[in-house]
Amino acid sequence: MKIIKCLTEKIREELEDAESYIDLAIAWKSEDPAAAELFSELSAEEMGHMEKLHAEVVDKINVYKEENGEPPKGMMVLYEYLHEQNTEKAMRIKVKQAMFRE
Repeated sequence: MKIIKCLTEKIREELEDAESYIDLAIAWKSEDPAAAELFSELSAEEMGHMEKLHAEVVDKINVYKEENGEPPKGMMVLYEYLHEQNTEKAMRIKVKQAMFRE
């Protein structure tokens, strides 16, 4: 399913942006708190975008299962691998977001 690939790529992009913004927030926290807060908010928004994209992937997989049975094994192996990578990256970002709020 090409749409799963597309959505998964967009998830990765959102995570990259979220991490970039929270890194900036941490870097500017002392010197420019207002800019740092903006970067933190943007990071949170990117994580929200990622969550919406992930929900769409889950919905697409569930619809496929209802209509066609189990997806091809190769597709699911690839999806699970990418999902695991994205989940680990999301957790690292959430830790950084929590560090910023301290």
